[in-house]
Amino acid sequence: MSMEETIFRYKEDFDLFPTANDKLEYIFDLGKKHTTLPQEEKNDETFVEGCASAAWLVGECKDGKLVLRGEGTSEMAKGMLTLLLDIFNNRTPDEILNFDPAKLHGMGVIELLSPVRQQSLEAFLNKVYAYAKRCKEKEISNES
Repeated sequence: MSMEETIFRYKEDFDLFPTANDKLEYIFDLGKKHTTLPQEEKNDETFVEGCASAAWLVGECKDGKLVLRGEGTSEMAKGMLTLLLDIFNNRTPDEILNFDPAKLHGMGVIELLSPVRQQSLEAFLNKVYAYAKRCKEKEISNES
């Protein structure tokens, strides 16, 4: 499933909910599937700077794809991380780097986030794109 298809699937889910509160509740429910990181992976390098609540994101290049894992401390962070990891995890660096983050607005949930939470989303995306660039550079250096 492509990133766009994953977003469309979430849009269909969010469209089932009549109110903003119902949609936010769905994000909290997604957070219940949230995994945790081992303590040693929660460090300055993996910390997502600029998130409203503490969050960490680990990115590793494996077989030409970026594998992401993360952990958030608030219910909203856990839910949004679960959703965003579903979209961005296990993709090639080019898929991620060529992805237009404005497409996330198509889900119909980003506008429900407070300005601070929208900044958290931007911080998460910056970290994902940085990992993708690093992964791509690693691929290029392995080819030479």
